[in-house]
Amino acid sequence: MNTTITHPYLIPLLLIMAMTACKSEKKETQVPKAVDTLTFTPYEDDLSFMKTYTPIIELSDPSGKSKVALAPNLQGRVMTSSSSGPDGRSYGWINRELFESQDTLEHINAFGGEERFWLGPEGGQYSLFFKEGNEFNLENWQTPRLIDLEPFDIKSSAPNKVVFTKNAALTNYSGFQFDLGIEREITLLSPEEIQKELGIGTLGETRAVAYKTTNTVTNTGKEDWKKDSGLVSIWLLGMFNPSPKTTIVIPYISGNEDRLGAVVNDTYFGKVPPERLVVRENVLYFSGDGQYRSKIGLPPLRAKNIAGSYDTEHKILTILKYNKPEGISDYVNSMWEIQEEPYSGDVINSYNDGAPAPGKKPLGPFYELETSSPALALKAGESGTHIQHTFHIEGNENSLAPIIKQVFGVTIDDIKKAFN
Repeated sequence: MNTTITHPYLIPLLLIMAMTACKSEKKETQVPKAVDTLTFTPYEDDLSFMKTYTPIIELSDPSGKSKVALAPNLQGRVMTSSSSGPDGRSYGWINRELFESQDTLEHINAFGGEERFWLGPEGGQYSLFFKEGNEFNLENWQTPRLIDLEPFDIKSSAPNKVVFTKNAALTNYSGFQFDLGIEREITLLSPEEIQKELGIGTLGETRAVAYKTTNTVTNTGKEDWKKDSGLVSIWLLGMFNPSPKTTIVIPYISGNEDRLGAVVNDTYFGKVPPERLVVRENVLYFSGDGQYRSKIGLPPLRAKNIAGSYDTEHKILTILKYNKPEGISDYVNSMWEIQEEPYSGDVINSYNDGAPAPGKKPLGPFYELETSSPALALKAGESGTHIQHTFHIEGNENSLAPIIKQVFGVTIDDIKKAFN
């Protein structure tokens, strides 16, 4: 597979695995209750485990069925959730090995979680992950502490909503300093709000949990943020538990490639094999089995405001919906190189974990769904906001079928046959 350093996600993953392997030689850790191909960890198990190592705020509805676990000390990260109370499935992937080590790593700390707040770009002349003048290589790559280890402040808290804030400064590769304020509001949705957001009349005989995150970045400095000195974007990344029958489903805008460009960028780690990525008219399917490391991205002229996955074995539907502004094409580029087009980045990304080489241990396994805001050209005092909804719905196929058809425009049978 292609492992050149111009692919932004590969080197961080290899780094984490190498460091984790080194730590396991120094200290034995308990074998985690990781998700396997047949079962999922109960929500209460993950909740109890995390509370041993970090403070957790739990959102819950009056019925006690919808639950969302948040970590203030990890940037207000959504760690996991459940649609069926304490005994329900835990949807977020948790890196138990890293928590159990009670240590921190140098370049990144991948604690997991089903929605974390990041800022882009990762690479390029406007990178936030490399210091000015450094070569784009593993030794110099560094996740900013702001989006890796620093806690966010709790501005307000209620049973169904928490607001986190943070004031910070970041300097990019070109030497421009961003003085910024961050506000991250996480709200648990009611069944009625879920139906409204998805445009469906009923949830039928399903179990559902959903939350909305409103992520705002404000230019608190005296200088305007301009393209020629670099811009930032709000970048949300979620790690979810895989299964052999999980298929990522991403509708896209169809049309001529001369006008809209390629449908999908599937060369991050070398071209994705056709048995793992299938492009149909108006929709693409990507394997979320956690068995083969690969990544895809959709550019702004192709991406819609929706993406998700469906596990046909366990009848688990996951949906991401985000605010995609019309007519905006400038998205930051995270490639590890000085870029000719620093604002030609992807809007939606999906990653499937797997072994880095035959016989090697995978990072998770997990699969990932990501969305990004446009590049934020903010004047002093201005703010930019990226809103994302995450939905998990479980039930029988009769109840799930109309939801899948409404949201993705495909049938359950289409998903089941995608890789046949």
